[in-house]
Amino acid sequence: MPSNSNNWSVNDIHSVEKTPASPSYIQTQISSLVFNSTACRCKVETINPTTGEYRIVLQGTLDVTGTGPGPNFNG
Repeated sequence: MPSNSNNWSVNDIHSVEKTPASPSYIQTQISSLVFNSTACRCKVETINPTTGEYRIVLQGTLDVTGTGPGPNFNG
């Protein structure tokens, strides 16, 4: 995670791959990343109704200038 959760850099992206990670850790990381992006979208690739296993792809553009919408973004 970046030292300041409001200032992500492209070098911080791999920090979300920490394994094993608790759902709480992943939620915090992904939320911070999304809030510090200028655009993002999410796609559900697969879901297994029997096992509950899922795969979700998150794609976005990190605000590398630090001037993005930030945590109050409602778009």
